[in-house]
Amino acid sequence: MAPAEGDGAGPVARLPDDPEPRELLANGTPPADVAAKYPTSSLAWAQLADEAYERGSVVESYAYARTGYHRGLDALRRSGWKGHGPVPWEHESNRGFLRALHALARAAGDIGEQEEYERCSQFLKDSSPTAAQTLS
Repeated sequence: MAPAEGDGAGPVARLPDDPEPRELLANGTPPADVAAKYPTSSLAWAQLADEAYERGSVVESYAYARTGYHRGLDALRRSGWKGHGPVPWEHESNRGFLRALHALARAAGDIGEQEEYERCSQFLKDSSPTAAQTLS
């Protein structure tokens, strides 16, 4: 179970809802088109990372995942997150960031970047044990 707000782990991060990119992706719009229209959408970048990974394009997946991860960090900071504390999977708007973080760890591991793999894997577990379990 993820730590609750006020238990010393830091405040719970809940990114603002961003329904447009999510709805476009759900309706079959190519993620590259969604990322071009909504470049701050971690979800679009995470989906691009997953698609590249499935094609065997690990370096491309890494680049997409890193973009989604950094876009997500920017959004978390704008929402008041101070670099620690839960980012719950249960809050749907957090999922793009968490998926990008998972994709970054996966690709880093595949290209032999062990330190980044371990850092991102631990960050995912610390942010959302549910995401770590769901995405593994």
